[in-house]
Amino acid sequence: MAEITAADVKKLRDKTGAGPMECKNALVSTGGDFAAAEKILKEKGLAALEKRTGRAINEGKIFVKIKSDLSMAVLVELNAETDFVARNPDFVTLGGVIADKALEKQLSEPDDELRGMVQDLATKIRENMGLKRLCLVKASSNEYLTHYIHGDGNIGIVVKCESDKPEVFKNEDVKSFIFTLALHIAAFNPAAIDRSKVDQNWLKEQEEIFKVQMEKDEKLKGKPDNVLAGILQGKVNKYLSEICLMEQGYVKDEKLTVAKAIEECGKKAGAKLSVVDYVYYKVGVEA
Repeated sequence: MAEITAADVKKLRDKTGAGPMECKNALVSTGGDFAAAEKILKEKGLAALEKRTGRAINEGKIFVKIKSDLSMAVLVELNAETDFVARNPDFVTLGGVIADKALEKQLSEPDDELRGMVQDLATKIRENMGLKRLCLVKASSNEYLTHYIHGDGNIGIVVKCESDKPEVFKNEDVKSFIFTLALHIAAFNPAAIDRSKVDQNWLKEQEEIFKVQMEKDEKLKGKPDNVLAGILQGKVNKYLSEICLMEQGYVKDEKLTVAKAIEECGKKAGAKLSVVDYVYYKVGVEA
């Protein structure tokens, strides 16, 4: 039997994340066969992981990567059971690698290679992990992408803007303004760009909630139907102004709506600007 050295144990530990005695025992049981010992430890790790699969994986980070020519971006949410693991350097590195791979392969959802990478790290760390979601955003030649990661990675934003004069996206003031829009979206999490993008079924549910609230309001008892209809519409309009990006007060000047701020920025740059789309990811929260 080949002699099991401390260097052999360290090599296996670095590869698998298993404890020193586990590594040594695996090497001893396989007669020093490194590949076989690694297989044994992975199988043990998978068995341990299987016991944890029911545990919630609500911690994690958002990772964003944008192609150098700004034609494409990906957002990735990688999750773990604990915040401790979400701060682990291997976890952070994996998130970046997954985002790079997804961008390279132009993936709009996780594939087997990405899931396998997550499984390998989960086995090594011995904590339940998951690649919860992945989003691919593409931009045409007259569009511009920017992103923002909030805090320690719990929120990630990608914003896509359009202009009739795409050269305006080389203007530093315009780029700074669009980045500020990403900050705004991170802070206020609008439900839609404008009223036309609001889901009508969801809006009807909100109207029903307002109606029930009004029925319970003693001050509105006996009011004519047309007055009640006007009050209801006023509530709906106020609500829409709060959840639609274009109608929200701009983060740097609440006296301006976002729509007005975009218009003013475009005028100063000599071009027409508009927000085409945005993606908001928050760890543990579905869109």
